[in-house]
Amino acid sequence: MVKGTTSFGKRGRNITHIRCRRCGHHSFNVRKGYCAHCGFGRSKRIRRYSWQNKKAVTRIRLV
Repeated sequence: MVKGTTSFGKRGRNITHIRCRRCGHHSFNVRKGYCAHCGFGRSKRIRRYSWQNKKAVTRIRLV
């Protein structure tokens, strides 16, 4: 019935992520079977999105 302080103490017992074989980050989810960082186990291609890097601001010069 409790969902607060006493429940939070039971969270850190089981392992969620281990080290990934492809990228080396500590992001491979054991239960889901894929890496949150590079997408290993889910796709052959490296996980990469356009929103990961900030875009270069193109400013128009007013004369």
